[in-house]
Amino acid sequence: MHDDATMLHHPDALTRLRYVVHRLRAPGGCPWDMEQTHESLIPHVIEEAYEVAEAIRGGDPAQICDELGDILLQPVLHAEIASESGAFDLDQMALGLCDKLIRRHPHVFGDTTAATSDAVLTQWDAIKRVEKGTQHEGMLHGVGGGLPALMRGQKLQKKAARVGFDWPDAAPVFDKIREEAAELEEAVQSGDKKHIEEELGDLFFSVVNLARKLGIESESALAAANDKFVKRFHAMETHLRDHGKELGKLSLAEMDEAWDAVKRGV
Repeated sequence: MHDDATMLHHPDALTRLRYVVHRLRAPGGCPWDMEQTHESLIPHVIEEAYEVAEAIRGGDPAQICDELGDILLQPVLHAEIASESGAFDLDQMALGLCDKLIRRHPHVFGDTTAATSDAVLTQWDAIKRVEKGTQHEGMLHGVGGGLPALMRGQKLQKKAARVGFDWPDAAPVFDKIREEAAELEEAVQSGDKKHIEEELGDLFFSVVNLARKLGIESESALAAANDKFVKRFHAMETHLRDHGKELGKLSLAEMDEAWDAVKRGV
């Protein structure tokens, strides 16, 4: 039996972490942790991933470290849950990952060649399809089913581009965006909501394609735009208060004037 005091101060950080999580799940541990299942933890995995992304965008190393620590808890906790039924444990997860990385990097650990990132990704996809037995399925089979729509759209487009289904540069994508915008406008005039939704989706997909061609992650770009809107809206509220005005009691023209003043830095 492990001595609690010894294990809680174990010099190896990962050994200590595994023990802490084990104690949280063990009899006499934390009621919340003991109740968790793989399914109940799904929202937490997703939430922690987004918080890591936010920390990285913020650029504070201490915050990035803290949020990565939170996301590290997830595989350790899932492994502890699985080990209780004998399904798998953290060592099996780590060994499986090592084996996968070695198999899918034959240009590093084997005798193939991949001189560019694109070549690496093409090789990775080919190996993955063989491993999963999907080499005879369509190229886009099972791609990104659990991802947010913007991220999935960009991943689907990247996959298609690897086999040459792509425009040579960004210029034709601008034309496509204008075409989709015109079709959306026609749909709006028709008043058919289903048609409007379809055309709006096509426009979104084209804008995501432009982001990809420009080397920008569409999800990150929209997240940054959201943050900028929040910051400017707050600044507009402050500007209005400083001038004795209050949101909700102003015309749109007055709010636009304040918004423009904030943008100008007035």
